[in-house]
Amino acid sequence: MNKSESITKLAAALCKFHAQMGKVGKDSTNPHFRNKYASLSNIIEAVTPHLNAVGLTVVQMPTVEGLNTLLLHESGEYISSLSAIASKDPMNPQAVGSAITYARRYALGAVLSLNIDEDDDANAAATPPPAAPAKPKALPALTPDDAEKWAKAIAALSTGSTTIEKIRKAYPLSDHHEGMLNLAKGLQE
Repeated sequence: MNKSESITKLAAALCKFHAQMGKVGKDSTNPHFRNKYASLSNIIEAVTPHLNAVGLTVVQMPTVEGLNTLLLHESGEYISSLSAIASKDPMNPQAVGSAITYARRYALGAVLSLNIDEDDDANAAATPPPAAPAKPKALPALTPDDAEKWAKAIAALSTGSTTIEKIRKAYPLSDHHEGMLNLAKGLQE
């Protein structure tokens, strides 16, 4: 955490903010875990009038190092903190945007000590994650042994309604059997 040389005025304003600010309502549902949470826009909407009333504002800036959250008082006093931003796919702008929004939501709640989440006595942090779902059963490989599927594959290749790539996505296919399909397709044309 970084801070200005003095935070006396900021601390007094933050105390006034907490005297006014109630619990932030949970307005959204996580589609994966079905739990309720307060969205970033809901948090901002809930805190802004109370921050403005006591001369405080929050600025959040994504940087190369992470997310910098700055709590600023009209006197110029400040405290700031840097949070990590974790994206599963850093080359996907939507994934990065989602990770930034997630980090902003938690950093805003932390810097303002908001009453948002239920206290689970650290159970979620201590409990191992649920086991990964069982992998679906693999389809049997496409071979000439299954004459009906083999003939349908050759017919679909010959008419252009499928490709070897699509067949490979649907069935395990050896290079040898791919060659046989291509040869059969050529004979059909």
